[in-house]
Amino acid sequence: MQVKSRHHLRSDDVRDVETAVADALGVELDGDTYELVEFEDSEFDVVLVDGEPHVFYVDDEPFLTVAGANATEPTSRVVTVDAGAISFVSDGADVMRPGIVEATSDIAPGDLVVIAEETHGKVLAVGRAKADGDDMVGDSGKVVESIHHVGDDLFEFSG
Repeated sequence: MQVKSRHHLRSDDVRDVETAVADALGVELDGDTYELVEFEDSEFDVVLVDGEPHVFYVDDEPFLTVAGANATEPTSRVVTVDAGAISFVSDGADVMRPGIVEATSDIAPGDLVVIAEETHGKVLAVGRAKADGDDMVGDSGKVVESIHHVGDDLFEFSG
C-alpha cells in the first residue's frame, strides 16, 4: 500500500473517531496520538492510534480494523462464526447464515460489523450486514459482505 499522505488529526476529528467507535462497538479508544494515513491505491484511509492501524474509514465512517477490534474487544455489532467458517472468513469470503452461531441484536442491515470466531473470540474480519442481527442465524443465505479480513493488505499494513 503506497502512502499518499499522513498527518495528525485535530482534536475535534479525534473526538469524532472516538465517539463513532464507542457508539458502534461499545469500545473506548484511549490513544495519545491519532494519525490519518491516506493511500494512493486503497479505498480506505487508516487512523493510527499510538502508531497502530486500529481504525479505518469505510464510506467516510470510522470503524475498527481487525487489529483494532482484537486490541479492544467490541461488545456491539459482533457476528460470531463457528470453526467451519474460520478459513473462509479469514480468506475474505462473505459470511453465510449456516456458519453463524450468534449475532448481537443491535445489528441492522447496512451496519458495519466485526466477525469473530467462537472458540477464542478473535476477530477475523470486518463486513457490512445484509440482515438484522436477530435474523442472521439460519440455514441459508449471505448475511455479511466482507470488507476487510486477516491477511489482506490493510491487515498487513503497519504504521
